[in-house]
Amino acid sequence: MTDTAQGTSRRYGTRPTMKDVAARAGVGLKTVSRVVNGEPGVTPDTERRVQEAITALGFRRNDSARILRKGRTASIGLVLEDLADPFYGPLSRAVEEVARDHGALLINGSSAEDPDREQELVLALCARRVDGLVVIPAGDDHRYLEPEIAAGIATVFVDRPAGRIDADVVLSDSFGGAQEAVAHLIAHGHRRIGFIGDQPRIHTAKERLRGYRAAMAAAGLPVDDSWVTLGSTAPEQVRAAATAMLDGPEPVTALFAGNNRVTVTAVRVLRERPRPVALVGFDDFELADLVRPAITVVAQDAARLGRTAAGLLFRRLDGIDEPPRRVEIPTRLIARGSGEIRPQEG
Repeated sequence: MTDTAQGTSRRYGTRPTMKDVAARAGVGLKTVSRVVNGEPGVTPDTERRVQEAITALGFRRNDSARILRKGRTASIGLVLEDLADPFYGPLSRAVEEVARDHGALLINGSSAEDPDREQELVLALCARRVDGLVVIPAGDDHRYLEPEIAAGIATVFVDRPAGRIDADVVLSDSFGGAQEAVAHLIAHGHRRIGFIGDQPRIHTAKERLRGYRAAMAAAGLPVDDSWVTLGSTAPEQVRAAATAMLDGPEPVTALFAGNNRVTVTAVRVLRERPRPVALVGFDDFELADLVRPAITVVAQDAARLGRTAAGLLFRRLDGIDEPPRRVEIPTRLIARGSGEIRPQEG
């Protein structure tokens, strides 16, 4: 391909090498190496010629060989469920900030909640010799990682524990947060409370269901099977579940939504109802405070999750040898209005 403005030929995918710099500057390869690495033994005039050649060619030092000689690649991998989910934005940013403080580059990707894709992505990162991994797991069997961990790749799991292996994990208190959310609805007079959660195989969905049931049991309230739905959080499925609970023979007077995707759909459904229905969602979300009524939520500290996980990872990389740790981050109930609506009977 020819750049007609400059009259030069470009080959995309190729980069200038130290040999190219040496040829342009009229010096030896060792001299270029000394200039690039800031070593002594080069005259000011020769250094100037080499720097001019570097600028003209757009040369960048290839750190791969140098860092591999040290046994570290100065990079870590982050495997998320969904890069588009706003919950993961602050988590990813926190991991990146900790990595940057340790002079490491962050490489991330999305598993799309697919266990096979998670494994493919994790092993691809391992093949690129990342030093460590922060994983939000999609699957429930992580024995495929045992050879990589044995080979020295530090691994920390976030939001959900690893399956069938022992590894560091950082979690939100899903059980406690759910229990507090449902107790809050009970305190405002509700006795028939519906729960819509994620896939039953997912750790957080199971823990939030357990918290829901614990709060109902503590208040001496029965739970009808028709008040609980676990499954896809696609809008059409959530809409169908909420509608069935609200129109059933014993309609619920309040909903507890198991994550931010469920909550957003529930808000749309409830806006269409003639009578107000109380709603508490697990996970905060953008504009939750601007809806009328504003949405009461159980907020997770996503940034703290990411920061804590990355801190554990670099402790491992710094040589700290200790049994796998389980760290649980507390949640926070934010009362904004929707969770304080009292039952509308009749």
